[in-house]
Amino acid sequence: MKKALLYDTTLRDGMQGENIFFSTEDKLKIAVRLDEAGIHYIEGGWPGSNPGAQVFFEKAKEVDFKQAKLAAFGATRRQDRSCEEDVNLAALINSGAPVVTIFGKSWDLHVEAIMNNTLAENLLMIQESIAYLLHHDREVLYDAEHFFDGYKANASYALKTLEAAVGGGTRCLVLCDTNGGSTPCEIEDITKAAIAHFKDRQIEDLIFGIHTHNDCSMAVANSIQAVHSGATMVQGTINGYGERCGNADLTSIIPILSLKMNRDCISKENLGKLLNLSRFVSETANVPPVNSRPF
Repeated sequence: MKKALLYDTTLRDGMQGENIFFSTEDKLKIAVRLDEAGIHYIEGGWPGSNPGAQVFFEKAKEVDFKQAKLAAFGATRRQDRSCEEDVNLAALINSGAPVVTIFGKSWDLHVEAIMNNTLAENLLMIQESIAYLLHHDREVLYDAEHFFDGYKANASYALKTLEAAVGGGTRCLVLCDTNGGSTPCEIEDITKAAIAHFKDRQIEDLIFGIHTHNDCSMAVANSIQAVHSGATMVQGTINGYGERCGNADLTSIIPILSLKMNRDCISKENLGKLLNLSRFVSETANVPPVNSRPF
């Protein structure tokens, strides 16, 4: 039975949903429930973005997570400074989280037109940031932001950004449909192409993940298609909460992986906890539950 890793970002991406706010205590309670439900990774927020996120990580040190690994989220170093000088990287390390998920630019348009950066410097930012965090004994996951749009625009460069991440030492590449505009057939083709690109490089333990947004109501379908195409980590939120149209809904993805695709992702006992988990997060967010959810 093939394994699928579950990565929850309710406490960061989910909090970007309209009218959703979690206090530090709310986040801690949700994190405990996620751990009890068998989620493998829990993303606690971006400690470099606001003081509240750092407080959560400080309090989370007192929680005895049984299964889940706590992840801090942040960006690569800025283009005008070294890793040692970058306050964002310092905040990620100081959070004490054993896992850091760091994102970098995949789309040449963003690198040159928006960041006013060079393509070469962007690759260095990715590689050096990952190496720096690994040097500080963190497990590092790499989120390739806007990867699918970047691949459509310039496949060669998008793949080079993944090469830079692997060159820095990460063994987890998460392909992100950040705009939520890709279709399942595009997800399949591009995910397979990215995996094939590294197949003959003999890199041990390299895995691929998927992170999708729901702007075309395709987030769940796109996540499932990526797993079918070779991805082994799925990122999403409970109830699909998230900015704009939301994120991939783990309360749908998990049963599909377990019951329809026979993936080793969650125990039968924990599968039975999803309804209560969904309702708990809904009540904590003060958002009425949707009774028409499929599972």
